[in-house]
Amino acid sequence: TLGYSFVGGGGETVAPAVLAVTGNNAIVDWVVVELRDNTNPSTVLGSKAALLQRDGDVVATNGTSALSFGLPAATYRVAVLHRNHLAAMTLNGVALSSVAATVDLTASGTATFGTEARRSVTGAFPTQALWSGDVNFDGDVKYTGDGNDRDIILVRIGGAIPTNETNGYNDSDVNMDGITRYTGGDNDRDRILQAIGGFVPTTIRAAQLP
Repeated sequence: TLGYSFVGGGGETVAPAVLAVTGNNAIVDWVVVELRDNTNPSTVLGSKAALLQRDGDVVATNGTSALSFGLPAATYRVAVLHRNHLAAMTLNGVALSSVAATVDLTASGTATFGTEARRSVTGAFPTQALWSGDVNFDGDVKYTGDGNDRDIILVRIGGAIPTNETNGYNDSDVNMDGITRYTGGDNDRDRILQAIGGFVPTTIRAAQLP
């Protein structure tokens, strides 16, 4: 429904029991994982919908297994996309085969394509994370101007009263707490402003993909 065109994947489903798991392996959301040509990384060779766990692991739709692609053993760039975050891709190729390999995009030591492709999160649980705020899934985070992401939040809550809130699984829920808020504590609009730098509202942050 977001307009993403799968290559060799698509139509994945998940059993209700998988979503009932609690703890670190609880399912947070869907993501898309792409395998791209190592020499020409603008070419997507395979893509699949996968599940993101609370502890940051990305797994197959059974909620536990490693993600598997029907592609030959080779070296690929690996990219991860999310419905309201900017995608990120490994800078270097990853050798993949029938033996599962780990690609840790949360680690600062894992180089990514482009400039500042991930947000550095500090505090008790420091990590590298995808930039949030791409509400319209166009590959850019924009606070103002045509095609901006902020207006979608305002429209979602009704457009007239900025203090309104809307519950549900919506792309406008940038901080993913189940509630779309335009203003007040834990609002989603501020996340967009933070992603672009917080000072110049016309700044645009673009996904770092070829």
